[in-house]
Amino acid sequence: MNKKLTSRQKSEFIWGWLFILPTMLGLFVLNIYPMIDTIKQSFYKTGDFGKGNKFVGLANYQKVLGDGEIWQTLWNTAKYAIVEVPLSIVIALLLAVLLNKKLKGRDVFRTIFFLPMVVAPAAIAMVWKWLYNSNFGLINNVFHIKVNWISDPKIAIYSIAAIGIWSVIGYNMVLFLAGLQEVPGDYYEAASLDGANGWHQLINITIPLISPTIFFVLVTRIIGAMQVFDLIYMMIDLNNPAWKKTQSLVFLFYKYSFEQSKKGYGATVVVVLLAVILLLTIVQLIGQKKWVHYE
Repeated sequence: MNKKLTSRQKSEFIWGWLFILPTMLGLFVLNIYPMIDTIKQSFYKTGDFGKGNKFVGLANYQKVLGDGEIWQTLWNTAKYAIVEVPLSIVIALLLAVLLNKKLKGRDVFRTIFFLPMVVAPAAIAMVWKWLYNSNFGLINNVFHIKVNWISDPKIAIYSIAAIGIWSVIGYNMVLFLAGLQEVPGDYYEAASLDGANGWHQLINITIPLISPTIFFVLVTRIIGAMQVFDLIYMMIDLNNPAWKKTQSLVFLFYKYSFEQSKKGYGATVVVVLLAVILLLTIVQLIGQKKWVHYE
């Protein structure tokens, strides 16, 4: 027989749902419904003046497969992610290990490294445009070189990736610091007594024990890197020679949907990006069984 709930259990049940209801509504309105609507729009062609959308089935997807611009932007996005993700994780991990030790001014350094995360993207773009300026930029003048950092099609995407690394290091570092707090100091003391240096301790103790944190950062950073938009939008002008070699999939979605009013085709681009991110995430979830330790 089913046990009847007491008045207190009923009250806790009701209040529990009331507390999570705003979050669930926000999740549905801001995330789930737009995703479903975007997938639906990918099967339509935008009608005149944005009205009277016409159902075209898989025509948009067939067009995407043969669109050279889509493949170029996918490659641009991949190059950005290949540079930004591993470097931001490695640098942030090394900084976290360093700042987890007893160091004079440790809190000040933590704050300094985290500051880029709270700076407005527009301010970041203004500063780095000046740093990268080929005529009077700080980098070229300090090192006495002449490099077109954001107008050379061969290196522009990597220059933008460097900004992405600088921007996200602080956030990754804070996550790693949180993971390092859970590592018992006894392990390091025992390793020191056995003659292990700092490098061996990092490889054999730190990385295995915080591997769940590293995995979380890896997954979220790949998703974030594949969705890059604001840096490219603010750093690269339409008349920039490196334009085609730097625009990302999200930027292409913005161009089709809001500049050219091709919302159906723009939605298809987003669905393709979603499929790529899902594939990458699935590969990571399968691969994490070999190197992530949850003990």
